Amino acid sequence: MSSRAPTGKRARREEARRQRLELQRRLERRRRIRGLAIRIAVPIALVAAGLLALNLIRSRSPATAASYVSGGPAIDPASLPGIQTGPLPWQPEIAHLRDRLQADGLQVLAQEGTVLHIHQHLDLFVNGRRVPVPADIGIDASAGFLSPIHTHDASGVIHVESPVVGKFTLGEFFDVWGVRFTRSCIGSYCTSGDRTLRVYVNGHLATGDVRRIELTSHEEIAVVYGTPAEEPNPIPASYTFPVGE
Repeated sequence: MSSRAPTGKRARREEARRQRLELQRRLERRRRIRGLAIRIAVPIALVAAGLLALNLIRSRSPATAASYVSGGPAIDPASLPGIQTGPLPWQPEIAHLRDRLQADGLQVLAQEGTVLHIHQHLDLFVNGRRVPVPADIGIDASAGFLSPIHTHDASGVIHVESPVVGKFTLGEFFDVWGVRFTRSCIGSYCTSGDRTLRVYVNGHLATGDVRRIELTSHEEIAVVYGTPAEEPNPIPASYTFPVGE
């Protein structure tokens, strides 16, 4: 018995059924494509949003400028034993180092601490001239003790090597050195007329209490006294630390 092609109503029903099946296949294919696109687009959008947020955070992060330590005793640096309030040069003042450490609440160490070990770099300019930062600040070799904040050489690298985790400040470093350092004075050089004391952290001008600037890892600090024309150009904004520091 031979089969015949469907005619009339039957043919129309078959054609309608075929069209419905084709439409369902198209809709299903479209849903799969849309779902795949969403699965691809969402992570991309999240990554893009994350990168944008990271860039905004980086551009506004206080870590690129100065971080300040709050609280703690308010110390008048001029009252510290052995503090140098005169003009350059300033050598490491060792005779009264122990007394200044105790006044600042810093530990007197028999050896370098290893719990917190970070480094900063200090550039110092007075009246347009670069001033070397001496070696052995905070180290009394003859008495066999040292400060958790100290220098090893004249490179300007500050070493924070503490047996406990804590926050240390730029003001404490100058106290350890034995040089008066306030919002407006370094040694005998004080703000007067167009001669001012300015501190830059990672190239950014610090606007708070400069004594309370926190010493953080791989920080570049520039302390500048003099007229605007005597400022270094450019202001040091970074420093290449030796491998391992």
